[in-house]
Amino acid sequence: MSRTSLPTAVPKTGHADTAPCTTAAGTGRVLAGGAGAEMPSMRLVRLALHGAFYALLAVAAAPALAGAKPLAVVPPAVVLAAVYGLGVVRRNDRPGPWLAAVTALWLLLLAMDHGFSYVAFPVFFLFLHVLPVRWAHPAVAAATAAVVAAQAAAPGGLTAAKVIGPVAGAVVAVLTGYGYAALYRESCRRQLLIDDLMRTRDELAAAQREAGRLAERQRLAREIHDTLAQGLSSIVLLARAAETADPEAARARMREAGRTAADNLAEARRFVRALTPPALEEAPLPEALRRVTARAVPGAVFRLDGDPCALPVETEVALLRLTQEALANVARHAHADHTAVTIAFLDGQVTLDIYDDGVGFTPGDGRADGRRTFGLHGMRERIAALGGTLTVESAPGEGTVIAAAVPVDTDAPAAAGATEAAA
Repeated sequence: MSRTSLPTAVPKTGHADTAPCTTAAGTGRVLAGGAGAEMPSMRLVRLALHGAFYALLAVAAAPALAGAKPLAVVPPAVVLAAVYGLGVVRRNDRPGPWLAAVTALWLLLLAMDHGFSYVAFPVFFLFLHVLPVRWAHPAVAAATAAVVAAQAAAPGGLTAAKVIGPVAGAVVAVLTGYGYAALYRESCRRQLLIDDLMRTRDELAAAQREAGRLAERQRLAREIHDTLAQGLSSIVLLARAAETADPEAARARMREAGRTAADNLAEARRFVRALTPPALEEAPLPEALRRVTARAVPGAVFRLDGDPCALPVETEVALLRLTQEALANVARHAHADHTAVTIAFLDGQVTLDIYDDGVGFTPGDGRADGRRTFGLHGMRERIAALGGTLTVESAPGEGTVIAAAVPVDTDAPAAAGATEAAA
């Protein structure tokens, strides 16, 4: 039962069976079973105390059942056992009447036979559990006085032993109650810590899933921009050129548009399956870059410096996409007379430079229509993901140079065996 009358008391849940885990002070939770969160150690304590009540009640009633004492105590003992068990099973949220009934029956039995003094020990724990501290301690003291009075009325009268025994039992019960309360609070703190760790783990897993989702979204965005978007743009330009060209030139433009559409279809199928680009499946990286350069900007120069070495697939794909994006920009915007693509295999790194002498631009300026551009941003993301750097040098009327440098671990086995075989 919820108790708010005591500032330091923890919430009670009836007699002993349901209570959420808290860290508040008090002894009232020693017997409490958590509502879905009861710990095994606390459950064992609770069951042990219930068992102790029935065991001591049976010991006290045994002489009457054996005929050594009047049978008049048996019916009240049976009623007490039934009332106690009913309260345990029903889990009443208002245990006051139940505790009063158990106490009254026990006092009746105590008045009839001092042998029921043994039942006082579990009754002490009931007081400590159900009642707030300011009422529990006086109740324990009153119960102790009742036991002393019953012992004094027994044969032999009042002796020191008959006083010390009940008082010592009450003190032990109170101290034990506080000890188990401390154990319960410590268990609650550990349970709360475990719950926090589990919640943090779930949040971390959710964050990792979200990061993976965003990373995949960025990958697809880059792939679509560098393949489908560029290809469609080329098809549009070729179609417009064919409209004003003579029949022979128009047919050439349409054939080129068809090849571009076929290449885009292959690229779309490739990045849906997250496979190697077709250009790299058919040739090693230098040859793939040579073909891309010749197709994207006719007349452009391709240079190879150093001895080519096998590179990880991720590096080859990034350099290929960077070249495609840069050359597409040259073809659409630069109006350049000369374009050059240079790849250099150096010690510990590979560099890629794309140069044109076109109209240039001011790096960092947005588009004239205010829309966000994705090309340079996507280039930087690709190269940065490999631990490399991307530099863009340009000015209006002075052309453009895009330079990328990617570190290469020449001692590690490369993942580009397929491109070597294709060579």
